[in-house]
Amino acid sequence: MKSKKLNSGTVLVFDRGDEVVSTLTKFAKENRVAAAHFTAIGAFSDAVIGYFDLEKKDYLKNQVNEQVEVVSLIGDIALDKGEPKVHAHVVVGKRNGSAMGGHLLEAHVRPTLELVLQDSGEQLKRKFDPESGLALIDLSEK
Repeated sequence: MKSKKLNSGTVLVFDRGDEVVSTLTKFAKENRVAAAHFTAIGAFSDAVIGYFDLEKKDYLKNQVNEQVEVVSLIGDIALDKGEPKVHAHVVVGKRNGSAMGGHLLEAHVRPTLELVLQDSGEQLKRKFDPESGLALIDLSEK
């Protein structure tokens, strides 16, 4: 992955084969990103897209084992237990024109992914919510 800082944020261009969530998390740690949002377009060779089951408090995993276009990838980065945590949702388009969407758990880039990251320079923290079973952004945190 390559990155370039601009006045309005940072552009990240992922290389073929990069795993999106882990690569973005590594970038966030190395650059001390604590409150940001991002959007991206590109394509994946494969992906794991999750649907959160509230009753089970866990993600149902849907495997995508084909080349797909990233129609929309949006998300945020906030601190969870002091470390940057990527929270991303994605819609991918398949060859036949159908689409799949949900929480991006894992994906490999092919041929590229172009992501624009807006870092607020502030801090947002996540706090575990026992009712949902998720670590949600807690605006009461200072």
